Amino acid sequence: MAAKKEQKTKIRIKLSSYDYRKLNDSVSNIVQTIKKTGVALRGPIALPNKTKRFCVLKSPHVDKDAREHFKLCTHSRIIEILRPDPGSLDALMKLNLSSGVMVKIFVENTAEEA
Repeated sequence: MAAKKEQKTKIRIKLSSYDYRKLNDSVSNIVQTIKKTGVALRGPIALPNKTKRFCVLKSPHVDKDAREHFKLCTHSRIIEILRPDPGSLDALMKLNLSSGVMVKIFVENTAEEA
């Protein structure tokens, strides 16, 4: 007897921003929207912050002792949507997010034996 294979879809949304307040607002909007549609989700999962540090000379010439340091932190979160339906995808497409938040969407299809 041949086993039937069922398609299992998972959507992973990765959000990142320099401002953690805008990021948290966007994450809460997405989570509320997904919960209203009744689809199962995992997250939000907080990822480690990435920090870039820059050292810049204050003076345009000579004085190497006068320096200024800058730090740029990138905050990231992941939300996984398990078995999304067309209604939940439409709701996500209509969602307005903050301008300082970068969104990456990954779709994963796996075949599962039933």
